[in-house]
Amino acid sequence: MRRKNLTLVAVGAGALIALAGCTTDPNVEAPEGSEAPEESVEWFDQALFDKQDAERSVTPEGPEGEPWLQHINAEMVDTSQYASEGAKKVCFANASISNPWRQTGWITMNEQLKVLQESGAISEMETRDAQDSDDTQIADIDYFIEEGNCDAFVISPNSTAAMTPAVERACETGKPVVVFDRGVQTDCAVTFIHPIGGFAWGIDTAEFLIDNLEEGDKVIALRILPGVDVLEQRWAAAEKLFDEAGIEAVDYFTGADPVKIKQIVSDELARGDVAGVWMDAGDGAVAAIEAFEDAGVDYPVMTGEDELSYMRKWEETGLNGLAPVYSNFQWRTPLLAVQMIFAGEEVPKEWVLPQVPITEDDRAEFLEANEGMPDGHYAKFGGEDLPGYPTVWQERIIP
Repeated sequence: MRRKNLTLVAVGAGALIALAGCTTDPNVEAPEGSEAPEESVEWFDQALFDKQDAERSVTPEGPEGEPWLQHINAEMVDTSQYASEGAKKVCFANASISNPWRQTGWITMNEQLKVLQESGAISEMETRDAQDSDDTQIADIDYFIEEGNCDAFVISPNSTAAMTPAVERACETGKPVVVFDRGVQTDCAVTFIHPIGGFAWGIDTAEFLIDNLEEGDKVIALRILPGVDVLEQRWAAAEKLFDEAGIEAVDYFTGADPVKIKQIVSDELARGDVAGVWMDAGDGAVAAIEAFEDAGVDYPVMTGEDELSYMRKWEETGLNGLAPVYSNFQWRTPLLAVQMIFAGEEVPKEWVLPQVPITEDDRAEFLEANEGMPDGHYAKFGGEDLPGYPTVWQERIIP
């Protein structure tokens, strides 16, 4: 099946090549209507596709009702060498808080920090924000190393390859290193924490659309930007399944710009029927739905994300939808991992967290639980038992 890729956003050589949730702000825009350079990377990986496909059906181990402490198919590692009494200082090198997904997680992380400070496990967390810059984050990690006052390093890498040497330098200090959200090309960290991954997202969403569409139906795939591996893997999985099912899929890069999203959808509707909308992140989902309303046509079968703006519009319209997730509650796990490491407890080497989509059957439950939260909030943020709930998330109090 032939597909077109109409690219409205281009990124330069410093584009993110990283595991990312909704960490998807493009930094460089091409002139209006221009096309980005062709990607030479082969993003589909059958082995990883199969691994993540299988992990979707695994019942996680860990405490019930605390998914941020659960894990899937974990190989546990001994941390007794780090066992030490007293409150510890954590140094956190963060890629950014440049979008609502990361802001939601950052708030949650700081509320978890308060609990661990009160318990005497962590004394403080010194944080440096790289503002989506590899060079800045490398300098941040090297600053922490040279400062010499860190008991543990927590790193959410800005990109994969560029950050690998800096993470290895942190490991060489002998202090425990925890990597989360996005990966690097080394296994020197004590633990790498992340949800199942992009292929699982792509499988969940494509299977939902395929189950609710007919062979030959058309789907518009709205993608944020090229070159971010978890986003590319979401589309690689979905594209494979659409092709096998005989679904006509056209994909566009949008930069999460609502105006561009609405224009893309409007243009496709002017060309003929569109039965489905697939998104690799929920940004701009409402704009896509509004394009159908403006055209006066039936709503599509649609996948968005657990961002509340989409979930509320989904409920309001009654469209046939699904909200995949890239579990935002993962922002709690790194600090809890640090607590466990200094207690000498085993932790997963690769800490794979559950990643379960929200369906129509449980949508109302999550909307009710998040009543009063702003539209940019994420339903599965997992902070309901933390001290500042619900006020700090409602008011978006960014530390």
